[in-house]
Amino acid sequence: MDTASIIRLFCLAAIWGASFLFMRVSVPAFGPVALIMFRVGIAAVFLWLASRWLKRPLELRRTWKHFLTVGLLNSALPFLLFAYAALSLPASLLAILNATSPLFGAVIGALWLRTPLTGAVALGLGCGLAGVSVLVGKNIALANAGEWMAIAAGLLAPLSYSIASIYAKARPGVATPFDNAHGSMWMASLVVLPLFFLAPVRHLPDAGDWAAVSLLGVVCTGAAYLLYFRLIDDVGPTRALSVTFLIPVFGVLWGAVFLDEAVGWHTLFGGALILTGIALTTGVLERLRQAA
Repeated sequence: MDTASIIRLFCLAAIWGASFLFMRVSVPAFGPVALIMFRVGIAAVFLWLASRWLKRPLELRRTWKHFLTVGLLNSALPFLLFAYAALSLPASLLAILNATSPLFGAVIGALWLRTPLTGAVALGLGCGLAGVSVLVGKNIALANAGEWMAIAAGLLAPLSYSIASIYAKARPGVATPFDNAHGSMWMASLVVLPLFFLAPVRHLPDAGDWAAVSLLGVVCTGAAYLLYFRLIDDVGPTRALSVTFLIPVFGVLWGAVFLDEAVGWHTLFGGALILTGIALTTGVLERLRQAA
Protein backbone atom coordinates (compact mmCIF):
# COMPACT_ATOMS: atom_id res chain seq x y z
CA MET A 1 0.00 0.00 0.00
CA ASP A 2 1.55 3.32 -1.09
CA THR A 3 1.69 6.49 1.00
CA ALA A 4 -1.31 8.11 -0.69
CA SER A 5 -3.50 5.06 -0.01
CA ILE A 6 -2.39 4.95 3.63
CA ILE A 7 -3.34 8.61 4.02
CA ARG A 8 -6.75 7.94 2.43
CA LEU A 9 -7.24 4.97 4.76
CA PHE A 10 -6.58 7.06 7.87
CA CYS A 11 -8.74 9.91 6.56
CA LEU A 12 -11.61 7.49 5.99
CA ALA A 13 -11.25 6.02 9.48
CA ALA A 14 -11.18 9.52 10.97
CA ILE A 15 -14.33 10.49 9.02
CA TRP A 16 -16.30 7.37 9.90
CA GLY A 17 -15.13 7.59 13.51
CA ALA A 18 -16.46 11.16 13.61
CA SER A 19 -19.92 10.01 12.48
CA PHE A 20 -20.64 8.77 16.02
CA LEU A 21 -19.56 12.13 17.41
CA PHE A 22 -21.94 14.00 15.09
CA MET A 23 -24.81 11.63 15.92
CA ARG A 24 -24.24 12.05 19.63
CA VAL A 25 -24.24 15.86 19.25
CA SER A 26 -27.29 16.22 16.99
CA VAL A 27 -29.65 13.39 17.99
CA PRO A 28 -31.05 15.12 21.12
CA ALA A 29 -32.52 17.89 18.94
CA PHE A 30 -33.49 16.00 15.81
CA GLY A 31 -34.41 12.65 17.32
CA PRO A 32 -33.22 9.37 15.74
CA VAL A 33 -35.65 9.27 12.81
CA ALA A 34 -35.37 12.89 11.69
CA LEU A 35 -31.59 12.78 12.06
CA ILE A 36 -31.26 9.76 9.79
CA MET A 37 -33.82 11.16 7.33
CA PHE A 38 -31.60 14.21 6.88
CA ARG A 39 -28.44 12.09 6.85
CA VAL A 40 -29.46 9.74 4.03
CA GLY A 41 -31.33 12.47 2.16
CA ILE A 42 -28.34 14.80 2.14
CA ALA A 43 -26.03 11.92 1.18
CA ALA A 44 -28.35 10.91 -1.68
CA VAL A 45 -28.34 14.44 -3.11
CA PHE A 46 -24.56 14.68 -2.70
CA LEU A 47 -24.00 11.38 -4.52
CA TRP A 48 -26.48 12.42 -7.24
CA LEU A 49 -24.42 15.56 -7.83
CA ALA A 50 -21.27 13.43 -7.90
CA SER A 51 -22.87 11.07 -10.43
CA ARG A 52 -23.75 14.03 -12.65
CA TRP A 53 -20.20 15.31 -12.45
CA LEU A 54 -18.77 11.83 -13.14
CA LYS A 55 -21.40 11.23 -15.87
CA ARG A 56 -22.55 7.98 -14.25
CA PRO A 57 -26.36 7.81 -14.55
CA LEU A 58 -28.17 5.50 -12.15
CA GLU A 59 -30.22 2.61 -13.56
CA LEU A 60 -32.96 2.43 -10.95
CA ARG A 61 -35.55 0.67 -13.10
CA ARG A 62 -33.44 -2.48 -13.49
CA THR A 63 -31.90 -2.72 -10.03
CA TRP A 64 -34.27 -0.91 -7.66
CA LYS A 65 -35.04 -4.09 -5.66
CA HIS A 66 -31.32 -4.67 -5.12
CA PHE A 67 -30.79 -1.05 -4.06
CA LEU A 68 -33.77 -1.31 -1.72
CA THR A 69 -32.28 -4.34 0.02
CA VAL A 70 -28.86 -2.72 0.35
CA GLY A 71 -30.36 0.60 1.42
CA LEU A 72 -32.44 -1.06 4.13
CA LEU A 73 -29.77 -3.37 5.55
CA ASN A 74 -26.66 -1.26 5.04
CA SER A 75 -27.99 2.24 5.73
CA ALA A 76 -31.55 2.84 6.93
CA LEU A 77 -31.79 0.16 9.61
CA PRO A 78 -28.26 0.37 11.12
CA PHE A 79 -28.25 4.18 10.97
CA LEU A 80 -31.56 4.31 12.84
CA LEU A 81 -30.35 1.82 15.44
CA PHE A 82 -27.12 3.74 16.06
CA ALA A 83 -29.01 7.05 16.25
CA TYR A 84 -31.35 5.57 18.85
CA ALA A 85 -28.37 4.20 20.80
CA ALA A 86 -26.67 7.62 20.63
CA LEU A 87 -29.40 9.02 22.87
CA SER A 88 -27.95 7.04 25.79
CA LEU A 89 -24.48 5.76 24.93
CA PRO A 90 -21.21 7.68 24.46
CA ALA A 91 -19.78 8.05 20.96
CA SER A 92 -16.67 6.05 21.91
CA LEU A 93 -18.72 3.00 22.90
CA LEU A 94 -20.80 3.23 19.71
CA ALA A 95 -17.65 3.27 17.60
CA ILE A 96 -16.34 0.14 19.31
CA LEU A 97 -19.66 -1.71 19.02
CA ASN A 98 -19.70 -0.83 15.32
CA ALA A 99 -16.47 -2.79 14.92
CA THR A 100 -18.20 -6.07 15.79
CA SER A 101 -19.64 -6.38 12.27
CA PRO A 102 -16.96 -8.85 11.05
CA LEU A 103 -17.67 -11.03 14.10
CA PHE A 104 -21.36 -11.24 13.21
CA GLY A 105 -20.31 -11.87 9.62
CA ALA A 106 -18.32 -14.93 10.65
CA VAL A 107 -21.29 -16.39 12.53
CA ILE A 108 -23.78 -15.66 9.73
CA GLY A 109 -21.37 -17.03 7.15
CA ALA A 110 -21.11 -20.28 9.11
CA LEU A 111 -24.88 -20.61 9.50
CA TRP A 112 -26.05 -19.31 6.13
CA LEU A 113 -23.21 -20.05 3.72
CA ARG A 114 -21.95 -23.13 5.59
CA THR A 115 -18.52 -21.56 5.91
CA PRO A 116 -16.50 -23.77 8.28
CA LEU A 117 -15.42 -22.26 11.60
CA THR A 118 -11.69 -22.78 12.03
CA GLY A 119 -9.96 -22.71 15.37
CA ALA A 120 -8.73 -19.17 14.77
CA VAL A 121 -12.23 -17.95 13.88
CA ALA A 122 -13.72 -19.63 16.95
CA LEU A 123 -11.04 -18.04 19.14
CA GLY A 124 -11.72 -14.69 17.48
CA LEU A 125 -15.44 -14.97 18.22
CA GLY A 126 -14.60 -15.75 21.84
CA CYS A 127 -12.36 -12.68 22.08
CA GLY A 128 -15.06 -10.52 20.50
CA LEU A 129 -17.72 -11.78 22.90
CA ALA A 130 -15.39 -11.19 25.84
CA GLY A 131 -14.69 -7.67 24.61
CA VAL A 132 -18.38 -6.81 24.35
CA SER A 133 -18.92 -8.27 27.83
CA VAL A 134 -16.15 -6.08 29.26
CA LEU A 135 -17.58 -2.97 27.59
CA VAL A 136 -21.16 -3.39 28.77
CA GLY A 137 -20.52 -5.38 31.93
CA LYS A 138 -18.78 -2.65 33.90
CA ASN A 139 -22.07 -0.86 34.54
CA ILE A 140 -24.28 -3.97 34.62
CA ALA A 141 -25.61 -3.13 38.07
CA LEU A 142 -26.27 0.52 37.21
CA ALA A 143 -27.61 0.32 33.67
CA ASN A 144 -31.34 1.02 33.39
CA ALA A 145 -33.73 -0.50 30.88
CA GLY A 146 -33.18 2.35 28.41
CA GLU A 147 -29.42 1.83 28.40
CA TRP A 148 -29.81 -1.89 27.82
CA MET A 149 -32.11 -1.16 24.87
CA ALA A 150 -29.46 1.22 23.54
CA ILE A 151 -26.76 -1.44 23.90
CA ALA A 152 -28.98 -3.95 22.08
CA ALA A 153 -29.51 -1.43 19.27
CA GLY A 154 -25.76 -0.77 19.12
CA LEU A 155 -25.19 -4.50 18.54
CA LEU A 156 -28.08 -5.03 16.11
CA ALA A 157 -26.70 -2.29 13.83
CA PRO A 158 -23.41 -4.10 13.00
CA LEU A 159 -25.43 -7.31 12.66
CA SER A 160 -27.41 -5.57 9.92
CA TYR A 161 -24.16 -4.42 8.29
CA SER A 162 -22.87 -7.99 8.23
CA ILE A 163 -26.09 -9.33 6.67
CA ALA A 164 -25.85 -6.63 4.00
CA SER A 165 -22.23 -7.57 3.32
CA ILE A 166 -23.06 -11.25 2.88
CA TYR A 167 -26.01 -10.35 0.64
CA ALA A 168 -23.71 -8.20 -1.53
CA LYS A 169 -21.17 -11.02 -1.79
CA ALA A 170 -23.93 -13.42 -2.87
CA ARG A 171 -24.95 -11.05 -5.69
CA PRO A 172 -21.74 -9.81 -7.31
CA GLY A 173 -21.90 -7.74 -10.46
CA VAL A 174 -25.47 -6.47 -9.97
CA ALA A 175 -24.19 -2.90 -9.73
CA THR A 176 -20.91 -1.05 -9.38
CA PRO A 177 -19.80 -0.02 -5.87
CA PHE A 178 -20.54 3.63 -6.64
CA ASP A 179 -24.03 2.81 -7.94
CA ASN A 180 -24.64 0.65 -4.86
CA ALA A 181 -23.86 3.64 -2.65
CA HIS A 182 -25.86 6.09 -4.78
CA GLY A 183 -28.93 3.91 -5.33
CA SER A 184 -29.03 2.59 -1.78
CA MET A 185 -29.09 6.13 -0.36
CA TRP A 186 -32.20 7.01 -2.36
CA MET A 187 -33.88 3.80 -1.27
CA ALA A 188 -32.85 4.35 2.34
CA SER A 189 -34.45 7.77 2.12
CA LEU A 190 -37.70 6.19 0.90
CA VAL A 191 -37.61 3.67 3.76
CA VAL A 192 -37.11 6.33 6.45
CA LEU A 193 -39.51 8.90 4.96
CA PRO A 194 -42.78 7.36 6.30
CA LEU A 195 -41.24 7.13 9.78
CA PHE A 196 -40.27 10.79 9.55
CA PHE A 197 -43.93 11.85 9.53
CA LEU A 198 -44.59 9.69 12.60
CA ALA A 199 -41.56 10.94 14.56
CA PRO A 200 -40.79 14.54 13.55
CA VAL A 201 -37.99 16.74 14.89
CA ARG A 202 -37.97 16.66 18.69
CA HIS A 203 -36.71 20.20 19.39
CA LEU A 204 -35.80 23.22 17.32
CA PRO A 205 -32.24 22.51 16.09
CA ASP A 206 -29.69 25.28 16.40
CA ALA A 207 -26.87 26.12 13.99
CA GLY A 208 -24.55 23.57 15.61
CA ASP A 209 -27.12 20.80 15.17
CA TRP A 210 -27.58 21.64 11.49
CA ALA A 211 -23.80 21.77 11.00
CA ALA A 212 -23.45 18.33 12.59
CA VAL A 213 -26.16 16.70 10.48
CA SER A 214 -24.80 18.35 7.32
CA LEU A 215 -21.32 16.99 8.02
CA LEU A 216 -22.87 13.62 8.82
CA GLY A 217 -24.63 13.49 5.46
CA VAL A 218 -22.05 15.08 3.15
CA VAL A 219 -18.72 14.08 4.70
CA CYS A 220 -19.39 10.98 6.83
CA THR A 221 -21.74 9.33 4.33
CA GLY A 222 -21.51 10.70 0.79
CA ALA A 223 -17.84 11.70 0.61
CA ALA A 224 -16.79 8.74 2.76
CA TYR A 225 -18.33 6.31 0.27
CA LEU A 226 -16.43 7.95 -2.60
CA LEU A 227 -13.18 7.73 -0.63
CA TYR A 228 -13.87 4.11 0.29
CA PHE A 229 -14.50 3.08 -3.30
CA ARG A 230 -11.34 4.89 -4.40
CA LEU A 231 -9.46 2.76 -1.86
CA ILE A 232 -11.07 -0.41 -3.20
CA ASP A 233 -9.94 0.53 -6.72
CA ASP A 234 -6.40 1.30 -5.55
CA VAL A 235 -5.61 -1.44 -3.03
CA GLY A 236 -8.44 -3.98 -3.29
CA PRO A 237 -11.38 -4.74 -0.98
CA THR A 238 -9.42 -6.79 1.58
CA ARG A 239 -6.93 -4.04 2.39
CA ALA A 240 -9.63 -1.38 2.24
CA LEU A 241 -11.56 -3.26 4.94
CA SER A 242 -8.64 -2.74 7.31
CA VAL A 243 -10.33 0.60 8.03
CA THR A 244 -12.48 -1.45 10.44
CA PHE A 245 -9.55 -1.58 12.87
CA LEU A 246 -8.99 2.18 12.81
CA ILE A 247 -12.57 3.47 13.19
CA PRO A 248 -12.83 2.62 16.94
CA VAL A 249 -9.50 4.35 17.58
CA PHE A 250 -10.75 7.60 16.06
CA GLY A 251 -14.21 7.16 17.58
CA VAL A 252 -12.72 6.97 21.07
CA LEU A 253 -10.32 9.84 20.31
CA TRP A 254 -13.02 12.22 19.03
CA GLY A 255 -15.31 11.36 21.93
CA ALA A 256 -12.59 12.10 24.46
CA VAL A 257 -11.37 15.31 22.79
CA PHE A 258 -14.66 16.96 21.82
CA LEU A 259 -17.20 15.47 24.25
CA ASP A 260 -14.94 14.92 27.29
CA GLU A 261 -15.94 11.24 27.38
CA ALA A 262 -14.03 9.21 29.95
CA VAL A 263 -11.80 6.50 28.51
CA GLY A 264 -11.38 3.94 31.27
CA TRP A 265 -9.61 0.60 31.34
CA HIS A 266 -12.81 -1.21 30.32
CA THR A 267 -13.04 0.84 27.11
CA LEU A 268 -9.42 0.19 26.15
CA PHE A 269 -9.36 -3.47 27.20
CA GLY A 270 -12.76 -4.30 25.74
CA GLY A 271 -11.89 -2.53 22.49
CA ALA A 272 -8.56 -4.37 22.26
CA LEU A 273 -10.32 -7.73 22.73
CA ILE A 274 -12.83 -6.90 19.98
CA LEU A 275 -10.10 -5.81 17.56
CA THR A 276 -8.13 -8.98 18.32
CA GLY A 277 -11.26 -10.99 17.62
CA ILE A 278 -11.74 -9.20 14.30
CA ALA A 279 -8.12 -9.88 13.34
CA LEU A 280 -8.58 -13.59 14.06
CA THR A 281 -11.94 -13.99 12.33
CA THR A 282 -10.82 -12.13 9.21
CA GLY A 283 -7.47 -13.89 9.00
CA VAL A 284 -5.41 -10.73 9.34
CA LEU A 285 -2.98 -12.22 11.87
CA GLU A 286 -2.43 -15.28 9.70
CA ARG A 287 -1.70 -13.14 6.62
CA LEU A 288 0.75 -11.04 8.63
CA ARG A 289 2.49 -14.21 9.85
CA GLN A 290 2.80 -15.51 6.29
CA ALA A 291 4.10 -12.16 5.06
CA ALA A 292 6.79 -12.19 7.74
